[in-house]
Amino acid sequence: MEESFEKKVLNIAIPVALQSMLQSSFSMIDQIMVGQLGRESIAAVEIGAKPGFVYAFVIGAIGTIAGIMISQYIGKKDRAAEEKSICINSAVMLFTGMIFLMSALNFAVPFTSMFTDDAGVVEEGSAYLGIIGWTFIPLGIINICGVAIRCRGKSSWPLYVGVLSAVLNTGLNYCLIFGKLGFSALGVRGAAYASVISQIIGAAAILLLFIKMYGRISISFKLGKAGIIQYLAMLFPVVINEFLWSVGQSVNTFVYGHMGTDELAGMSLTGSVQGLTIGALSGLSQAAGILIGKRLGEGEYESAYRESKKLCIYGFGGSVAFSVILMLLRTAYANIFNVPDYVKIIGADILLAFAILMPIKVQNMILGGGIIRSGGRTKYIMIIDILGTWLIGVPLAVLTGLVWGLPIVWVYFIMSQEEFVRLIISIFMFRSRRWMNTIT
Repeated sequence: MEESFEKKVLNIAIPVALQSMLQSSFSMIDQIMVGQLGRESIAAVEIGAKPGFVYAFVIGAIGTIAGIMISQYIGKKDRAAEEKSICINSAVMLFTGMIFLMSALNFAVPFTSMFTDDAGVVEEGSAYLGIIGWTFIPLGIINICGVAIRCRGKSSWPLYVGVLSAVLNTGLNYCLIFGKLGFSALGVRGAAYASVISQIIGAAAILLLFIKMYGRISISFKLGKAGIIQYLAMLFPVVINEFLWSVGQSVNTFVYGHMGTDELAGMSLTGSVQGLTIGALSGLSQAAGILIGKRLGEGEYESAYRESKKLCIYGFGGSVAFSVILMLLRTAYANIFNVPDYVKIIGADILLAFAILMPIKVQNMILGGGIIRSGGRTKYIMIIDILGTWLIGVPLAVLTGLVWGLPIVWVYFIMSQEEFVRLIISIFMFRSRRWMNTIT
């Protein structure tokens, strides 16, 4: 008997959400533990982690394309094309990881100096970046292998790897940041080393699981002219989109940094908890990409449209629930950190603004990150996101933060109105059904 749609969603969404929350816990654990070292250390990790933030979205884009291809080929029962798509996307991921790694190793100081004039923050942030860059290749391996395994119905396997990595990261953070159990106290650098070690072990574990599932696959990169055109038509818009969006977020960090170290530290307190709460609902976006992609691969367009609407409803209900929880716990979370009261107040106020905006952010994630992309016509989402980020979000951040000098919570809330624009355009695009497409 075939599983119900709701059960299929839960089988994908829950493990993905838990894994995403575990991944977000890496930065949260770093922030909480580093937060005991003071505001400069918090700001240093925020800046030093920015290239990794950009990289995560770029390889997430590559993973999105891999998921679209694999899920549609599974729907078509074309194993050869499925394996070829794994090979091609893995090669693109490795190339991207090497570029980011080389950049982190060679331009750490110039990069961190762009965001702040505080010499202590620049020193610590550049040291953190030079080490954390070694996580880029392992993260790419985890991403691509995890997508393939999930599309094959084993969403719990990447979750187990996430649990292993999170436990290792927490234990190593405790030892290396504070110098426990005979280790030297390395501070911010210790947090970076902990992430590198735990991610390398996680990559090795997921590779073993991938081999267990697929066995020996045929290594092939031949697409033909038509295949290359179709692949690049899917890949470039997503990569450009995610890169420009994440660069836009870095511009926002530039604005916060030049408003003051207190403001940057206050914003930094919220980043990991924002990632954690959004991660809790990211499974619905992944479920949308996989399940709707399979429907499109099978040519069942009406079922795809109907099930897409259900996923949006689930996302709205979940986001409202998380918003309420965050509103209630925001002050208690900010008080964990060893920072001045003013910084804690900034952090708590920004979390309130984020909680108000969360239902809109989640709808954009499900529609743009999952449903509309599942047909392979990724240029639609690129256009929507570029309009939101570069015509609305970034200009409003610069205007309110650097020109008008508004309090940082208002800077964040006003520039986040880009999410409303994205949602309105995405709804029109979804209802038009032009995103529905079966890749060949």
